[in-house]
Amino acid sequence: MLDRSRRAAWGEAYVQRFAVAYDFPVVFTRNAFDPENPTFVDALRRREGTKRHRLALFIDSGVLAAMPGLQRAIQRYAAAHADALRIEGDLVVVPGGEEAKRRPELVERLLAALAARAIDRHSFAVAIGGGAVLDAVGYAAAIFHRGVRHVRLPTTVLAQADSGVGVKNAVNAFGMKNLVGTFAPPFAIINDGAFIDHLAPRDKRGGMAEAVKVGLIRDGAFFAWIEANADALARFHPNTLDRLIERSARLHMRQIGEGGDPFETGSARPLDYGHWSAHKLESLTDHQVSHGEAVAIGIALDTRYAVLCGLLPDGEDERVHRLLRRLGFDLWSEALARRDADGQLAILKGLREFQEHLGGELTVTLIDAIGHGVEVNRMDHALIADAVGWLAERRA
Repeated sequence: MLDRSRRAAWGEAYVQRFAVAYDFPVVFTRNAFDPENPTFVDALRRREGTKRHRLALFIDSGVLAAMPGLQRAIQRYAAAHADALRIEGDLVVVPGGEEAKRRPELVERLLAALAARAIDRHSFAVAIGGGAVLDAVGYAAAIFHRGVRHVRLPTTVLAQADSGVGVKNAVNAFGMKNLVGTFAPPFAIINDGAFIDHLAPRDKRGGMAEAVKVGLIRDGAFFAWIEANADALARFHPNTLDRLIERSARLHMRQIGEGGDPFETGSARPLDYGHWSAHKLESLTDHQVSHGEAVAIGIALDTRYAVLCGLLPDGEDERVHRLLRRLGFDLWSEALARRDADGQLAILKGLREFQEHLGGELTVTLIDAIGHGVEVNRMDHALIADAVGWLAERRA
């Protein structure tokens, strides 16, 4: 060990330290592009109240198909608020769904659109769409000019209740989900309930899995509320669905803001309960199983595993499985039983990929009670196989 004087001869280290405070509004509204609704303009003007703001606007192709009048509504809104905003160039249509994250040339096209519209760090990249489109546009906005102001209008239950209110952006690369991305808090988030009304039933249902997840790891009372309202949610009752989205979003926001690790510098990812297998299941099925559907299966799998390893009391796995089924989820995929060349369950590779994404020690969130998550650093492959078998027995 070198003494102090000898260390000094080699140079001295100075510690640079500063803190950056982040804040952004998450607004729950309906019909954000009604000219009488000030929500969107207020979001743009929250720092510079009198300036006319320039923006590039990106829209999910699936949203446009479901809401053919949306483009005209946006144009009317911009005309009514011409003193506050100006849309630069044409609206940029982005392919919806996982395709937005799987096409490597798309990010370059998004960057080119920002450059063609001369978007700078005092103007905006606005994204309207599902989680994959928000991810792709958010990533482009985060690296363009080292970061331009980004406003999100999530259009799915999944995005409004979970991913769209977070601080992560990513696209897939080299066959791996979310391999390339950033942590970049948005400038504002506007959750417009009117978008949810136009979703297909499958997409409405998919986002409920993330609400169940956050209830399981952070709020047992919310989980019980979902149980009590499962029939209304399964029918997609608008007011009940709005309440689920807002409460889920607020729980996700609380975890990000108060959980102590918003940029995931450690090894734990508590908001990814049920996700180690879900991410792998998506790739094994070439995304025929959607993210929300895969998360529902992953939740059921890990809840059963928690019972098998003695963390969770008997019967709680049946309770969670029953709720997910009541909401309309199919909790089985043949890909769960697929074996690799070595005879191992292919889904087990999801554990390694889950660890590699953050590095460090394998850290998986499980639950030891409804509403309380715990971190474990080891998963028993034999018990995982037993949990898969348990799901297979209940697939009917």
